[in-house]
Amino acid sequence: MAKKALQSAAHRKPRADAERNRERILEVAKEAFTRSGAEASLDEIAKQAGVGPGTLYRHFPSREELLQAVYRSELEKLAGAAQKFARTVPPIEALRAWLLLFVDGIATKQLIAPALNTLVGDPKKVFEASYAQIHEAIRALVKRAIHSGDIRKDLDPIDLLRALVGVSNVAASPEWQQSARRLVDILIAGSRPSGDR
Repeated sequence: MAKKALQSAAHRKPRADAERNRERILEVAKEAFTRSGAEASLDEIAKQAGVGPGTLYRHFPSREELLQAVYRSELEKLAGAAQKFARTVPPIEALRAWLLLFVDGIATKQLIAPALNTLVGDPKKVFEASYAQIHEAIRALVKRAIHSGDIRKDLDPIDLLRALVGVSNVAASPEWQQSARRLVDILIAGSRPSGDR
């Protein structure tokens, strides 16, 4: 009987306050890792999130797990935003808004990837799991824009991502994000059917 109760407790959905704590920790950790890199103080993250160190370690037993969770959380938000935009704004605007968020996602990856590299050597597995979500999101948005007639039928959605990632890899200056944001509008204009340009 006790064993069954333990198993059912393990499969129960986390309490609302525990989920709020987890989300607060992730938000604060993202800011801390952005500011200070992989060596950001976990105790300070807990303090800024309004939880004790024990709560932080219950959710994220190691620095590596916290870094990975921050990265995954950001990409899950990005994938979720595609669905929200698809429900609330016209297809071409949904694609543009999502690509602008993708630029911010690149920035997060650039900040977190080096930190993960120092801890796990090769964060490839962490990144690969998230790529499928991102690819599915961009494909759905482009497909919707093609069906509405806003985008050419021959557009490969991944080319849009490659262009934005390319800008981030080539630009050595902090202004790369501004360039990438301008590139979003250029890509959207260039993706329109021939008669609309």
